[in-house]
Amino acid sequence: MTSADENMPPSPVLARQLVRGLASAALSTVSGDGQPHGSLVISACDLAARPVLLISSLAVHTQNLSAEPRVALLYEDCRDLASPLTGPRLTVSGELKRAKDEDEDKILRARFLRRHPDAVIYADFADFDLFRLAVTSVHLVAGFGRIETIAADDFVFEAPCNAELGRQEAEIVAHMNADHADAVDLLARAFAGADTTGWTMTGIDAEGFDLRQAGKVARINFAGPLVRASDARESLVSLVSSVRDQS
Repeated sequence: MTSADENMPPSPVLARQLVRGLASAALSTVSGDGQPHGSLVISACDLAARPVLLISSLAVHTQNLSAEPRVALLYEDCRDLASPLTGPRLTVSGELKRAKDEDEDKILRARFLRRHPDAVIYADFADFDLFRLAVTSVHLVAGFGRIETIAADDFVFEAPCNAELGRQEAEIVAHMNADHADAVDLLARAFAGADTTGWTMTGIDAEGFDLRQAGKVARINFAGPLVRASDARESLVSLVSSVRDQS
């Protein structure tokens, strides 16, 4: 392996980083007569990294779910590379199911709309519903020589603080965007290579947080996962302080 391979995180962590960090995916479904169908969808995820989609019942892919709920989502971070097959891509498979719990639906909907604010235009249309993937298998290709199948239990990250963080997430995000916009831009420059300002935080989970600026998204990972929701503030302050100390 190259030194770059050696510096990569463990495969389940890298897999979650791809799902958390990418805003779109290719959705593969199968119709009742066995006809395969591919769609481009915008994607978010829950705090455990299970993919979440907001899709219309009028779409072919959603109609296919009534016959076969098993789907695959392909995430890739390859398209800007000179040799695309050297980049990481991930296939997440499972059953795509409507989110049914009312309280959880509110959290998932808020996460999705912060990540994709343009979706607010149609989010309340009667034909649109939130769907979450019940993950059964994950296949990671992280460049040549690193191909792994990851167990669903290793991919889904049920951190002890997920429930509490889910209840506090909207408040944390709003506070960072309203009171610490300069710090958000600072983090975007330092850790995501951003060369613009006006970044906003869209979500936070036990492993890191998500940013958006116009049509761009960025993912910044914590050095280690949060144990308690209250650790979020300390981790954010530590990241900002580390950047300011180096400047």
